[in-house]
Amino acid sequence: MTHSMKSGGTVPTIVLVHGAFANSFTFAPLSAELALRGVLSAAVDLPGHGFEATFPIGYQAPQDHENMSSAPGHLRDVTLADNVEHLANMLARAKEQGPVIALAHSRGGITLTATANAHPELIDHMVYVSAWAPVVLETAEYNAEPEMAEVDMASLASGMVGDPQELGLLRCNFRSRDTNLLEGMQSLFCADASPDEFRTFLNSFQPDENLDIGDASDRAQADTWGIIDRTYIRLSEDRSLPLRMQDRLIRDGDDLTPDNPYRVRTLASSHLGWLIHPAEAAEQLASIAAEVAERAEGATLVELS
Repeated sequence: MTHSMKSGGTVPTIVLVHGAFANSFTFAPLSAELALRGVLSAAVDLPGHGFEATFPIGYQAPQDHENMSSAPGHLRDVTLADNVEHLANMLARAKEQGPVIALAHSRGGITLTATANAHPELIDHMVYVSAWAPVVLETAEYNAEPEMAEVDMASLASGMVGDPQELGLLRCNFRSRDTNLLEGMQSLFCADASPDEFRTFLNSFQPDENLDIGDASDRAQADTWGIIDRTYIRLSEDRSLPLRMQDRLIRDGDDLTPDNPYRVRTLASSHLGWLIHPAEAAEQLASIAAEVAERAEGATLVELS
């Protein structure tokens, strides 16, 4: 795929890439905080997400578990390559306006990494927020590493419905009334929020997610992904992608390109809490955007001189 890019200005746009079962709605509070700081942002809906999502009638109340477990979904057979193509098109449109900062959260990091491998020219700076950035191993292999040993995924697993191979996708019942399931999910993903805040966030999720999380060819490549400036924002209270694993991903990236290491920042937040209370995250992103703008202005002055 090729992209034609017009010469833009020096004001960056932050393109926001959501995680699993999420969508662009996830970023609404953060986008508001960024706008109030004069920062442009645009949230992506990856294929089959947002208004392209499937919400089986059995997912509504009263729930019909047989329907929920078998109803076809739009995400069937959607691949990581589909995500990359979609994100690249959006990045190219943003690039026409000026520098592009691509931010990924959680599973969105897999898509960002693969897109940076394929289209490094579209990204001026990458930001991973407690996101998967596979380098040495595939993402599934990282999940089996010691840094993930204490992660209790039982609550999420107990919410899964249907046969993923038959459905061609993952499906989770986020509207369950099982208090043990809900409390377990909150402990794992959002322990720093109130139960009402967590349930509100949960109701912004969609039930389906695609199966493809890439293979060895989608790991970070030094001569493409590795030439892009990048930041990793650690979430210190994250229980689903623990700090030890976040630091492992940072080390692996730095080992791949020691001359272009991560800039590392930290937020005191759970996996989802920073999206519910985004002011501090917006401050950090605004400072990154200012740095990117300054570099773009400097490059423009050099071109003009």
